[in-house]
Parts: sequence; structure tokens; C-alpha cells
Amino acid sequence: MANFYIDTTEVVHEIPQNDRPKFYMFGVPSYTNMGDQAVSLAERKYIENEFPTYQYIEIIEEDDDEAIPVVQEHLRSDDIIAFTGGGNMGNLYHNHEEARRKVFATFVDNLTISFPQSIHFEDNEDGEIEKKKSQEAYSKNSNLVLIARDAQSFHRMLTTFDNKVIFTPDMVLYMNSVDWKFERNGALFVLRHDSEKVVKQTTIDSIKRIMGNQRPVNRVDTVLDEPKKITPLTRDTLFEQQLELFSHQEIIITDRWHAMVFSVLTGTPCLLFGNSYGKGKHAYFDWLEQVNWIDYTDETDIDRIENTLKDLMAQKRHDYDVKKDFQQLSDVIKENIKSSKNKKA
Repeated sequence: MANFYIDTTEVVHEIPQNDRPKFYMFGVPSYTNMGDQAVSLAERKYIENEFPTYQYIEIIEEDDDEAIPVVQEHLRSDDIIAFTGGGNMGNLYHNHEEARRKVFATFVDNLTISFPQSIHFEDNEDGEIEKKKSQEAYSKNSNLVLIARDAQSFHRMLTTFDNKVIFTPDMVLYMNSVDWKFERNGALFVLRHDSEKVVKQTTIDSIKRIMGNQRPVNRVDTVLDEPKKITPLTRDTLFEQQLELFSHQEIIITDRWHAMVFSVLTGTPCLLFGNSYGKGKHAYFDWLEQVNWIDYTDETDIDRIENTLKDLMAQKRHDYDVKKDFQQLSDVIKENIKSSKNKKA
């Protein structure tokens, strides 16, 4: 029995029968990466705020297979199918890419949107095999629109697929910033433990030593140990807790893109290091280079890193606005609404 999250207060097992067009979001994460959880929360906020006529329905990743035939049975021509963004289109995470292929190749008659994400098919045998599988699946859907969240991914999607490709920020940048004015104390290291990690431990140890001379130092990850599972019913509170944690810090040192985004939302100084395929670097220069209290670096010289950290902590918070950069996504949905009305008329 498939679960459908019509809102964030309860889960139901049937699709509501009413006259509202539906916006189905597949692939919603239940794992505990708060970056991806924040993406799914922002996607809901975006559709509910910008297109309130749609009834937004979330389907968590493990329910995709059971939900597909149910959605097919109730599908109307003006409904929109989407697959959550924030992850990685490519061969690094096979299960997510397989799920995307199935959704894209199934709902070929409706507008289908792959929400903003990065792409990386490795330059090896597995990467080539998986890329061909995705090209075959995506090509079945002439109504599929792919959204890249950085310029590197935009060009890669254009050269890899024949589908329409547009360019917007990561969805979490749609969320409103907060200014809770907590007293700030400490340096927080938010570091990955997976195959994307490239920053050297010796560099991190040197920064910890410098930062620890004058303030407490702690290390966390945006992947939580507890709880073991997150759903649309529980993620709002956990997201707010992340923002509160960041709002108490003097400085964030991270190699996680969404840790930088949380720093942007909370006005927390942040230095971002790279990952294995450059998603944070490119997205930073595309959308956030103008934000004074955050920076990206590939630097390994500890003296230069120390100077950068001092400069960041001295910066004052200022206004920034990337919400206008979601216009291409808005235009795609508005065009679909107009087309659907014309067909009915």
C-alpha cells in the first residue's frame, strides 16, 4: 500500500478525489541527509507558494514503485509529475538514478520535471553503461524538463540528453533566511564521510588547531545519526534545528554544499571546500559569490586559509536575492497551465 503525503500533518493511502490539478513529487528522501531533506521541504514550499491551485503530493522513495500504478490510474492531463532534486544524476548512486529512469519513462504524456540537481557520470565503464541507460529512459519522455543547479551540470545535461534543460539555483535557496540574533560562539566543522570527500585531513587538523586557540571546536555532519528515518511529517522540525545550530556559530568549515546554504540562510560565516566532482564550487560561483560572509576555496596553504577565515568572520550580513533566478522553472509550469487550459477550451 503506497503512502501519499498530501500535507505535512498526515499520511494517506489514497489520492484525493477533487477538481484540483495534482503535482506529484516522486523520490522524496527518507534517509537522514538534511541537505536533501531541506531540498524536499523547499520544493513543497515553492509549489504551494507559487502555484497554490495545485495539490502537492509527495511520495517517499521506497514507495515509488507501489505509487506509480496508483498515480497512473488517477492521472489527468493537467497534472504534473516531478522527481526530487538535490541529489546526483549519474552513476554515483545507482538506486536513485534507477528510480528517476522509471518515473521519467512511465509518465510520458504529462509535463515531467527533474528538479534542480547536479550530474556526474564517471569516466569509466560503469559511468558509460549507466549513462546509456539513462539516455534511453529519458528519451522516451518528450515532456521531460531537466533542471541543472550549476553551470557545469547545465552544460553536461545539454550534451548528454536531448531533453529540454533549464538552469536555476538549488531549491533550498528559495527558503527564507532567518535572523535569530543568538550569541555566536565556536567553530563548527561540517564534513562528509563518503566517496565525494577530497579535502585532506591534515588541512582540517591544521584549521582545527588554529580555530581552537580562541574558541570551542565541534564537528558534525548534515547526515544525522538519529532519527533513522525522516518523512514529510518530521523534517520541518529537524530543518529548523539545523538552522538553529548554525545560527549559534562564529564560523562554519565544510565540504558540504548544503552546509554552505544553511550558512547563507542564517547569516553564518562559512568557508566551503570542494568535493570529488565540483558541484559546490560551481554552484557557489553561479549563485552565491556576491554573499560576503561565505567563500569557496581550493587552498591548501594554512596561512592563507587562516586569513580567509578571519576576513569571513569580520563580514557584516547584507541582503541577497536569488529567488528571481527561479523564473525559468516558473515559466515552464505556467506554460503547462496555459497549454492545459487551451486543450480544455
